[in-house]
Amino acid sequence: MKKNKKCIKLSIMILFFSTLLSCNHRNETSNNEDTSFMTFSPSWESLSNHQQTPDWLRDGKFGIYFHWGVYTVPEKYTEWYPRYMYDKNSFLFEFHKNTYGDQSEFGYHDLIPLFKAPKFDAKKYANLMKTAGARFGGLVAEHHDGFSMWNSNVNPWNANDMGPKKDILGLLKTEINNAGLKFFTSFHHARLLQRNSTTPNDGTYDSHFIYDKNWHTSSTDPKLSLLYGNINEDKFYEIWFEKLKEVIDEYSPDVIYFDSWLNLIPEKHRKEFCAYYLNEAQKKQQEVAIIYKQHDLPLSVGINDIEKGGHTEIFKPLWMTDDTVNFGSWSYTDDIKIKPTSMVLHSLIDIVSKNGTLLLNISPRADGSIPVEQELVLQEIGEWLKVNGEAIYNTKPWLIHGGGPTVPKAGTHGGMTTTNVYTFEDYRFTQSKDEKIIYLMFLGKPEKGSRLKIRELAPHRYPTATPIKSVVELTNNSNVKVEVTDSSTYFIVPEVELNDYANVFKIILE
Repeated sequence: MKKNKKCIKLSIMILFFSTLLSCNHRNETSNNEDTSFMTFSPSWESLSNHQQTPDWLRDGKFGIYFHWGVYTVPEKYTEWYPRYMYDKNSFLFEFHKNTYGDQSEFGYHDLIPLFKAPKFDAKKYANLMKTAGARFGGLVAEHHDGFSMWNSNVNPWNANDMGPKKDILGLLKTEINNAGLKFFTSFHHARLLQRNSTTPNDGTYDSHFIYDKNWHTSSTDPKLSLLYGNINEDKFYEIWFEKLKEVIDEYSPDVIYFDSWLNLIPEKHRKEFCAYYLNEAQKKQQEVAIIYKQHDLPLSVGINDIEKGGHTEIFKPLWMTDDTVNFGSWSYTDDIKIKPTSMVLHSLIDIVSKNGTLLLNISPRADGSIPVEQELVLQEIGEWLKVNGEAIYNTKPWLIHGGGPTVPKAGTHGGMTTTNVYTFEDYRFTQSKDEKIIYLMFLGKPEKGSRLKIRELAPHRYPTATPIKSVVELTNNSNVKVEVTDSSTYFIVPEVELNDYANVFKIILE
């Protein structure tokens, strides 16, 4: 009897510790579990329990959005026009004065009636995004200028009541959803760009400020004060959150993305936003993502973004690059220069090979039209993805991201830049989720009949899990001969016409 009691006690102890270990394991893996039953509280510990990377985003790899607003009206220099027009050290100060009038008489808000957008066509935007191969799309919901692109009851300065007099965000959401894409919104309103007329950074880094008669953006008009941030900090933070809640409630975005300077918003408000967004998503049975830059949110809560740059090696968890189809400005300007399709496509391939996602910006004109040169880049990317998309979508990184002679340049926002010039000697890898296929992507056009040496596939370096069964190049669906030695694996390029931008060899394993 005593022996049985001991056995019972031992069994209870084993069960107790097993349960404890199981609980710890669940905490460690909570981001991969169903959290649809959870209610999130405004604490980083609670918020870290959500699945910060939805499967649709991990698999989709590619999204498109656009910078477009009142700041596009002058079509000059940069989307930071509302800052530099008040900076006497900038050429835009004199440009604005000569073009529109003195800043004290014709301020940024006076540009709003000129932002009419007669050629904006939400359906065309959505269809172009889909044609380009994007899996999610959207726009800058509010830039650093205080002007909201939706029908707002919180902000009187909005596109539905002024300028275009259209609910731009709502129209676009409808068409993007109709196209079968997820809906993306970006917010830059943690910091406004309007400053005084002397030095933009003269004690005014925060967006809220007290009245100063020497500043063109100061006003005793309560409505103008909202646009320019001439309000106390508590009011500023309240409005920051109310704008987000309004978009969440009315438009249900699948992604909310924050530009830099989110750290200017007190941690309390950032936590409250995250909890509100995630709880509302739970109610709607919606899988959402929060994107941020620098260290503005914990990595366990959102997805980190590197502006115009990326990691040099495979990085986990999932990360994002936001980049633009242009060199320089994010918005349309009269001297805009468009990147070649090859550069944008190579950047996408490189990012995906390292466990990243590309968010690509386009720059419409003030009238709402999309320049033909930008359309062409998107169409060519879409054509490539139609043939080679299986190497991008629904894949995961291989053992190593790739190789080749090109050394990427350093990025201005960390990591490496996206404006590297690659050759066919540069290559990147991805693999299917079941690890039965490896995709070898050459960032250029190899010569017919050439013998391409890939050292990474050598048996003593990164051997394949099982032997290579066959290899097919996807441009023409032609078979590729393979030679495996102790030091390298060689691929003999078929005598067929390959793609000018990039070519995929599909390596099928036994």
